[in-house]
Amino acid sequence: MTTENTLNDEIVDKTSIENIDNNSDALDASIEERVEEISKEEQLSQDLASEKDKFLRLFAEFENFKRRTAKERIELFKTANQDVLLALLPVLDDFDRALAEIKKTDDNILIQGVELIQEKLKGTLVSKGLEEVEIKVGDVFNADFAEAITQIPAPKLKGKIVDVIEKGYKLGDKIIRFPKVVIGQ
Repeated sequence: MTTENTLNDEIVDKTSIENIDNNSDALDASIEERVEEISKEEQLSQDLASEKDKFLRLFAEFENFKRRTAKERIELFKTANQDVLLALLPVLDDFDRALAEIKKTDDNILIQGVELIQEKLKGTLVSKGLEEVEIKVGDVFNADFAEAITQIPAPKLKGKIVDVIEKGYKLGDKIIRFPKVVIGQ
């Protein structure tokens, strides 16, 4: 009986150990599966967060692109006529000089005709966005809004505009031709 018991005990022990080993292996496999599931879930959530971030950045970049191109387009429309207007400014200057010389005569009909043509040209240019830069004799000279051609001795007008040689014009907020002035020294 002792041999039988010992043999039975060994069989039971071997079976128990095998069962424990099998259960342990199953338990380890189950834990590994759960860890893999958790890591897969974490990986998927990280991937999702990464893709969301990429999407938001791409969307923001696209919105900035749309805003920037819209602004550039508006600026282009505002200054599209700049070359044409710059080409017409000497004609406008010629009208001013011609009108000044014609006013020295007594021919009122001629003066009215030239004034009418000049006003029509100015009106057309103003409707396209051209504005005259307002600078008068006696104003303080500012290099941001005028170009100094020369300086003359003028104690009472030191640092101020003595004479406006050529009118300046701007298109919208941009000065397309600076006024040319003489300043006092």
